[in-house]
Amino acid sequence: MPPRESLETEPLINEETRDSGPFAFNVEELQKLVDPKNLDLLRTYGGPEKILDGLRVDCNYGLKSDEGRDPISNAPFQERQKHFGKNILPKANQQSFFYLVWDAYCDRTLILLSVAALISLALGISEDLSNKDSNGLGWLEGTAILVAVVVVIFTNAINNYQKERQFRKLNDKKDDRNVKLIRDGNEQQISVYEINVGDIMLLEPGDIVAVDGIYLSGHNLTCDESSATGESDAIRKGDNDPFILSGSKITEGVGRIVVIAVGVNSYFGKTMMALRHGGSDETPLQIKLDIVAEQIAKLGVSVALLMLITLVVKYFVNAALSDNFPGLEEIAVAMVSIIVQIITIIVVAVPEGLPMAVTLSLAYATTRMLKDNNLVRVLSACETMGNATAVCSDKTGTLTQNKMTVVTGFLSQETFEDYNDIPQWKNRVNQDAYDIITQGIVVNSSAFEDKDEKGQLSFVGSKTEVALLTFCKEFGIDYRELRSQVKQIKVYPFASSRKTMTTIIKLPSVGTSQSKASEHVGCRIYVKGASEIVLKSCTSYMNAEGKTQKFDDKSKLKFEQIISEYANKALRTICLAYRDTSTSEHFDDDNAPIKDLICLGIVGIQDPLRPGVIESVEKFRKAGVTVRMITGDNLETAKAIAENAGIYTKGVAITGPDFRVLPKEKQIEMLPRLQVLARSSPTDKTIVVSLLKESGEVVAVTGDGTNDGPALKMADVGFSMGIAGTEVAKEASSIILMDDNFNSIVNALRWGRAVNDSVRKFLQFQLTVNIAAVVISFISAVTSDDNESILTAVQLLWINLIMDTLAALALATEPPTDELLSRLPTLKDASLINYRMWKMIIGQAIFQIAVNLTLLHLGPAVFHLHIDHPHDKAVFRSLVFNTFVFLQVFNEINCRRIDDHLNVFYDFFHNHIFIIIQVIVITAQILIIEYGSVAFGTTRLTWYQWLVTILIGSLSIPIGVIIRLIPNSCIPEHILDEHYRPKVSKEKMLWEHATHDIITRTAALKVFKAVRRDTKKV
Repeated sequence: MPPRESLETEPLINEETRDSGPFAFNVEELQKLVDPKNLDLLRTYGGPEKILDGLRVDCNYGLKSDEGRDPISNAPFQERQKHFGKNILPKANQQSFFYLVWDAYCDRTLILLSVAALISLALGISEDLSNKDSNGLGWLEGTAILVAVVVVIFTNAINNYQKERQFRKLNDKKDDRNVKLIRDGNEQQISVYEINVGDIMLLEPGDIVAVDGIYLSGHNLTCDESSATGESDAIRKGDNDPFILSGSKITEGVGRIVVIAVGVNSYFGKTMMALRHGGSDETPLQIKLDIVAEQIAKLGVSVALLMLITLVVKYFVNAALSDNFPGLEEIAVAMVSIIVQIITIIVVAVPEGLPMAVTLSLAYATTRMLKDNNLVRVLSACETMGNATAVCSDKTGTLTQNKMTVVTGFLSQETFEDYNDIPQWKNRVNQDAYDIITQGIVVNSSAFEDKDEKGQLSFVGSKTEVALLTFCKEFGIDYRELRSQVKQIKVYPFASSRKTMTTIIKLPSVGTSQSKASEHVGCRIYVKGASEIVLKSCTSYMNAEGKTQKFDDKSKLKFEQIISEYANKALRTICLAYRDTSTSEHFDDDNAPIKDLICLGIVGIQDPLRPGVIESVEKFRKAGVTVRMITGDNLETAKAIAENAGIYTKGVAITGPDFRVLPKEKQIEMLPRLQVLARSSPTDKTIVVSLLKESGEVVAVTGDGTNDGPALKMADVGFSMGIAGTEVAKEASSIILMDDNFNSIVNALRWGRAVNDSVRKFLQFQLTVNIAAVVISFISAVTSDDNESILTAVQLLWINLIMDTLAALALATEPPTDELLSRLPTLKDASLINYRMWKMIIGQAIFQIAVNLTLLHLGPAVFHLHIDHPHDKAVFRSLVFNTFVFLQVFNEINCRRIDDHLNVFYDFFHNHIFIIIQVIVITAQILIIEYGSVAFGTTRLTWYQWLVTILIGSLSIPIGVIIRLIPNSCIPEHILDEHYRPKVSKEKMLWEHATHDIITRTAALKVFKAVRRDTKKV
């Protein structure tokens, strides 16, 4: 059919009822076809042929790439996009910065503090105006508190704004993907955002359809429309249901469709626009921390209420005992001062920084993980991966480079030993045999040639098919020309369940040797796939003369030996076969006709291990994570590659069908030693994942196929392949490996453990400050003559800023180190605060309380201060405040470790954010002490006083060392040990294998001796 550049059709719809335009249909008319599906309306429009005419497109040629090109912007399809829109959903409105400011202020404690500050401000101004002896600074405390509240609000808002921007970037990256379509008569790959109404799209298993379309042609195209319509049954597309809904998944077959709706006009687009207001779910770690924060807040509020009652009772008792009972205005000022202190204590006690620490840590980790080629789709996967105990990995493209090359083969009874020997092989085989082999490779394939990122032509598709087409290209074969010479009758695409691909073509009675047919032959069936499976279906083989010979035991054994030989070299083996048949044979839609085949031969395809895989597997082993290889390759190939990678260490290697038929008890017993599962189907992978989860393990799984979806969904963390993965696999996964590289999973493990550790570090730090600040404020206020805490409300707000926002930034953004991989995984039900953390929290809190209470009572004498003198009193309060802040500065360094390791400065200079935050805090503290007298109630200190307070603060680090050195021998092991340990170690497996080998050899020797003895007797 020639391409249609200007199609003139009769109007299909009354022109008076529709907008005039260059196309026969408008958006609304096309939408009515699919929402709801309306077959009668499609017939009224004239069927798919009239839809093609109306959209001005040829189904074989597709759209022209330069159609409607704008002369200024040089962008094509301007007119088409003007009428039907682009395949882009408008960006969701990002919350404005001012909204985030308001949201940060809507914290109850901050509102209460603001109200109390306003009352204090009003009373202060009133006192300044009414009292002539006033120093005019009555407004100061209220203003300082309001400024501190504003600083806290804006800091939180800025953090949230940055987090929103980072997640938006991740989502933009996550939604983009490539699709296959026909333009200018050629198959091409383009971005999903560049699809237009009228494009001819090509669909294959694993695709998630991004647009609405009408089915034109294909083979067994089956769609899962459950995500779009809720129907759980897969629907086969054809004349009875030609409607392809956006959002549906292609589960089987291949097909060609014409696009009728894109973007907001598509079924999926309208649904997504309606769901724009949905919120994001909290991760398990955030939920845990919310519970901890609520418990701490309740305790803090209880202490604050106790402090309120104590101070109020104390005030009125002292007032009653005094000679002059204070007036109402004085009582009001005193009560407001007490309330401000109480609310400030609540602000300090409520750990609002805990949830923020998780959010910051996840935002930072997911952004950095993208640089490590991990695109996180589900936030909880990041933290869950940190506790992974098992990784079930594919082989092709994950452990290997997915750069497949045919390096050896046994075709038509002729062998080529390496890649350079391929041209000589052609000269040795019969021409008819050569023609059938090459035609079978080219026709029975869905790969095609397209330009890569560098603008160079390369094959696109299954890497196995790419290797085979490249093999044919060595002989100068034009695959397009060869495909154009034959007519496909039926295609059975490769499926994991059958491990084969089959194509049936029609053979004319005359033509080239590749397409000749005898009088009784009208069709040819080409089959390729897993060697053992295809070979079992073969009853004959082709010899070097191109003639067919029946298999006997000897010839069959030769093929089996070749398969084993190639497999032992870690090569993927593919068997090629065919048979001719008549047009009268009935072909089932579901089951490929793979019987009575003629074996053309075996090829060995090399796919070398990725650089660094061996090291990565060893890192997983040191980290206590068991790596299992689950692959579709045969057992010998799988074992050879797994052994090269360091996965197979004489454990159990078994095929999927053999494992599947075992009783569940035997499967569970074998599971700890299982290292290789070969010839596995997606069902086998699902069985392994479910058994591992039942055993209490945290399982990560890699997958790239449509049928891997259930296993990816079932796993705690599912990794899909960004390059080779189908859209269904990506949709089912938690993390997408952008480079399909096993080494990237190691990076995900490191970041997962870093996130969990960062949150624990922050929790350890914040609880220490919480306890110390609340206890010191309570005791100092209750024991003072004027009912005032040694730390003022503004000072406490600064401390709150240090321990919440700034500490969250510093500790939650700790980059991962290789040291994280030198320990075993943490049990998934382990407590968020373990024994070692409690030991540090309580020890440091006691130390800080003791230091500050000692300063309260002995400080004036030590520093030679007269507490009755206003200046000396201000100096004393500044000393206590400065000491407390530097205790937190050095304790923050101490909290970089949550274990018993003594070196808290390990990798210190690699965390630039931590260093910057510390510099900011210290600089701000110097400015507050030296220049913040009005707002913070401080005064300048001498160099000697600065030195002493900093030295006292630095004692947090040696105290931390002492606490870590406290022996844990009296603590039960089940409290101390929170790590998951593999049930069978590598060493034990090697020992068991060696023992079994000795027993087997001994038994064989006994049998040999017994036979020899019997022979001598005879």
